[in-house]
Amino acid sequence: MNPAPPIRIVLVDDHALVRDGIRALLAVMPQIEVVGEAESGAEALELLARVQPDLLLLDIGLKDTNGLELTSTLCRQYPDIKVLILSMYDNGEYVRSSIRAGARGYVLKDASSREIVAAIEAIAAGGSFYSSEIARKLADRSAEPHNLTPRECQILRMLAQGLDSKAMARELEISVRTVETHRLSIRRKLNIDGSTALIQYALRAARL
Repeated sequence: MNPAPPIRIVLVDDHALVRDGIRALLAVMPQIEVVGEAESGAEALELLARVQPDLLLLDIGLKDTNGLELTSTLCRQYPDIKVLILSMYDNGEYVRSSIRAGARGYVLKDASSREIVAAIEAIAAGGSFYSSEIARKLADRSAEPHNLTPRECQILRMLAQGLDSKAMARELEISVRTVETHRLSIRRKLNIDGSTALIQYALRAARL
């Protein structure tokens, strides 16, 4: 059986040092391949037309444009290319705007290498992913009016990060069946289904 092709990534950040660090991090991951870099919005658009990556890792602050505006443009012009925002800002309005623009996730620049790779893999697989700190704030705020239990809040945060039931069970040291029971309770209380829809709800409800 042939191995799955690597996830093809383009890095867009106006700081060369940041790009160097991310490229070095991803270079040791056989499942990920950096196929291009850009330091501006214009350069990113020109590059994408040539290389057609699977995913764009994009900073919000660029020299010639706002990364959120660029996300909106990219999602219109290249709907098959997924966007992951990598930012130093945990501002709630930035997060909400990134979702409205079409980004699939939002990771802070001080996130661990494990979290960045997990975000790339989750989004490439069709899911969404948010840094643990952002997911915690969103989940806690959205949970308040619905009387979620502390354990359900934990599950909600993990859903926001793109973890599946098996991964949650391992981390919380409980059974998969117990995780599924909590997930069902959350869905009933919030009247919502699916991790992406759940995050979109949390973003609308949260006031960071």
